[in-house]
Amino acid sequence: MNDSNEVKLHFLDYWRIIRLRMGLILLTFFLVMVTAGVTTYFLPKKYYSKVTMEVKQDKSDLVQTFGPGQFRQTYDPQFVATQFQILQKTEILYPVIERLDLIKEFSPPGQRLPLQQVYIQLRNSMKLNEVRNTGLIEVGAKDTDAQRAANIANAIAVVYQEERQHELDKNVARGLEQLKDEVDRRRKEMEDTSAVAMQIRAREGIVDSDPDKENSVISGGEGGNVLQRQQQVNEQQIKVVELERQLEMINSLSPEQLQDALKTLGIDDTTVSRNLPLLQDAAAEHARLTNLGLGVNHPRIKALDAQMATYQKILGDQLNTIKITQANRLRLEKDKLSGLQEMSKASRTDDIKEKASLVEYVDAKNKYIQARKLYESVELSYVTQKMNNSVKGDSAKIWEKAEKAEYPSEPNVPAYMGMAAIIGLVLGVGLAFFIDYLDTSVKTLDDVERYLQIPVLAVIPNNVSILMKNAGDTSDAEAYRILRAAVEFNKPYRDANTFTLISGGPGEGKSTTLNNLAYTCAKGGYNVLVVDADLRRASQHHFFDVDNSFGLTDYLLGRAEIDEIIKTTKIDNLSFIPSGLLPGDSVGILNSQRMTDLIAKVKSQYDLVFFDSPPILGVSDGSVLASEVDVTIMVVQHRRFPRVMLQRVKQAVLNVGGRLIGVVLNNVDAKHDDGYSYYYNYNEYYGPRRGTPKIEAPAPQLARPRDTHREDY
Repeated sequence: MNDSNEVKLHFLDYWRIIRLRMGLILLTFFLVMVTAGVTTYFLPKKYYSKVTMEVKQDKSDLVQTFGPGQFRQTYDPQFVATQFQILQKTEILYPVIERLDLIKEFSPPGQRLPLQQVYIQLRNSMKLNEVRNTGLIEVGAKDTDAQRAANIANAIAVVYQEERQHELDKNVARGLEQLKDEVDRRRKEMEDTSAVAMQIRAREGIVDSDPDKENSVISGGEGGNVLQRQQQVNEQQIKVVELERQLEMINSLSPEQLQDALKTLGIDDTTVSRNLPLLQDAAAEHARLTNLGLGVNHPRIKALDAQMATYQKILGDQLNTIKITQANRLRLEKDKLSGLQEMSKASRTDDIKEKASLVEYVDAKNKYIQARKLYESVELSYVTQKMNNSVKGDSAKIWEKAEKAEYPSEPNVPAYMGMAAIIGLVLGVGLAFFIDYLDTSVKTLDDVERYLQIPVLAVIPNNVSILMKNAGDTSDAEAYRILRAAVEFNKPYRDANTFTLISGGPGEGKSTTLNNLAYTCAKGGYNVLVVDADLRRASQHHFFDVDNSFGLTDYLLGRAEIDEIIKTTKIDNLSFIPSGLLPGDSVGILNSQRMTDLIAKVKSQYDLVFFDSPPILGVSDGSVLASEVDVTIMVVQHRRFPRVMLQRVKQAVLNVGGRLIGVVLNNVDAKHDDGYSYYYNYNEYYGPRRGTPKIEAPAPQLARPRDTHREDY
């Protein structure tokens, strides 16, 4: 509970500082806003235009030797960031500078900026943004000329698009050139093997029903059976080779590639044809949900992962089964080949010389057929990819061209002024707290009691009036009634009845406080005397509206007696001694025996005697009075003098033996200072209600002055 109260008090202190320094805060805020406004007005206006374009990744394998690749293109997360860097390179911006003649545009009249400086200026004017969750990017440009900003943005996009297409075409051309060289090499190899087979056939008189087919009927000499068996061996070898190639291809396949490959190989499997589309559909759904932002722990993602794992296991198991089947088939065909080779070998043993030429021809023919197949495969790939690449794709497509901006984007006046408002408020509040930190004056009751080690008798609000000049009771009187009670309770002894109110400097409200306190005591029934002992700057006679030409100085100089200088007032129980006129050669007359005698005499004649003194730090008169009277009260103006000065005031009183009983905190803005708000509202609690007659407490039966011969007015 105590902690929360302390926090609340701290907050109220901060709020009090802000309210008290509101003028400074508003002035700082106004100056910052004016400065920001003037600066914004004179800042050059820049216009912003942007191009929206779509950028795509280039294919990983533009040209492949043996047909389209089986590897899918993967997404590069750094692709867009890389393109942003490319857009800012000289290979893109130099052509833009040349096309738009920006050297001339950017150069001051009569000068020509170097190309590198124009490039830096152009690069700094660019603004690149990525449109989230899309393949779109925004290429923007800022410039003091709206049309030039649009032209720059469009030129950057066009040059980038052309450079991307140029690089793509160059890579495609290089790949096609390599593929064409491979076609030419395979063609020469096919032609060479065909020529060798034709020479053997012509030399040995071999008859071949179809030299371009593997299973044609070949005959020659008497070794027809040998040739027939050798033909079977050759066919079986080709079959084994094909099975080996199929098995090798199957071993390199993934489950996702299984279906297309089996169709190519002529293998029909219902398990694959049934489960592979399900796996592909699940993968597509998985990708779609991932792009929508679903995380890996989402139930639908987890369900799809489980389905994909099941289909992949089924396809993997089936792939293993197909591999085993193909391996077994290959093994059987190899065994068959071995048997045919044995049979062919036995036949050749008998007729090897006779049939050697036929075997040589068959071998040359097989080489020719294999070379022809390779050539046809490479040529088909070349023609296919040449046709595919003849249709140019858009690696960078412009969807929205830059247009001339109607309004400048910089300076952003609302943003600048909003920032200036924040800075002005922060700076103003900070300056207020800094000044408050440097302010060592008395601000609170705690300050008085902490630094002066004496109690606060009362708090007097600011703008109080002279009570004796008001008709009836006022709210200001309650503060002085509190002060009167505090003085009574804090007197060092019962008979102490002579008081002086001192202050450190002029203008702290000491004389007004004394006059109102004396009036309050008189209204309470005390027989009160006010002595204006401030001989240099007398002010009490203005409150009482009397002449100040005759008074205390006349008594001290021996020109009058005490009874002659005491004046009665229109206020019951209240008498007054004016200061009189102080001759220039009589400074310091308060420090005299006649003053001591006067204090002793009025002390016995009146219930309370109040001596108005000059500031104690200014002249010696205040110290003299503090040493002679019974009680000294210090008047401190709120938030005026530093604490060190007030400590010197206290010490000055103590050094002359004065009895300082407390402090009156004067001129407090109780209405607006939360720490003293209860002083502002107390009159509503203590004041009489409307329609209720005010009842004054009976005056105490105190001794009246024995000498009633006074001057009345």
